[in-house]
Amino acid sequence: MEPTTTTGALRRAARQQAKLRIGVSGPSGSGKTYSQLLIAKGLATSMDKVAVIDTENGSADLYSHLGDYNVLPLQAPYSPERYISAIRECELAGMEVIIVDSISHEWDGKGGCLEINEKLGQTKFKGNNWAAWSETTPRHQKFIDALVSSPCHILTSVRSKTDTIQTEDKKIKKVGLKEIQREGFEYELTLNFTIDREGHYAVASKDRTEMFIHADPFVITEETGKRLLAWANSGVAPLPVKDLAT
Repeated sequence: MEPTTTTGALRRAARQQAKLRIGVSGPSGSGKTYSQLLIAKGLATSMDKVAVIDTENGSADLYSHLGDYNVLPLQAPYSPERYISAIRECELAGMEVIIVDSISHEWDGKGGCLEINEKLGQTKFKGNNWAAWSETTPRHQKFIDALVSSPCHILTSVRSKTDTIQTEDKKIKKVGLKEIQREGFEYELTLNFTIDREGHYAVASKDRTEMFIHADPFVITEETGKRLLAWANSGVAPLPVKDLAT
């Protein structure tokens, strides 16, 4: 029997133009919101095409001097569905860049996935919290899918649990430890920056662009966003979905 192909879509690899998925993580006070806004300023045609989904009690409004960007406050309960609705609202408003500040609440906030699973486990699953993940995980995955499939550039911030250490020169310093989100989220990103609290220096912990992964620690600026936009636009035009299936 002659071998057959399933789609006939075999082609040479070519990097396509794509919307960016950028993560920024760090402890409280490291400058995550400000850094995201600077990146967004470099990505968008104008700041009125930038929206911040703000779970941080109005912190996004502190930097209005950067331009006329939009703010969508999001308060508890921080369910995946409420995050998805907020993302869709920004998309329908014609935004080019959406900043989700932060996504930690979706996982570990009031009404977030951990709390949802706890309640499901103690009620519907009669004390079996492990079994409850069969319902909680698909809800969380729909939130991840909304981030990944958005027609906008997406920037997300993640809180890091902090600890206090004593440096070699006997100074006390707060450092970020484990990120507050479900393990593995970073795999969905184009690029992830971790920012230091003391000097606001960024390093790339993941970088598919290969522009920052070997760079020395640096302070994020609007130019960072412009470099990322140039990279995103430098590929070939994405193929229509029908061409990928024929």
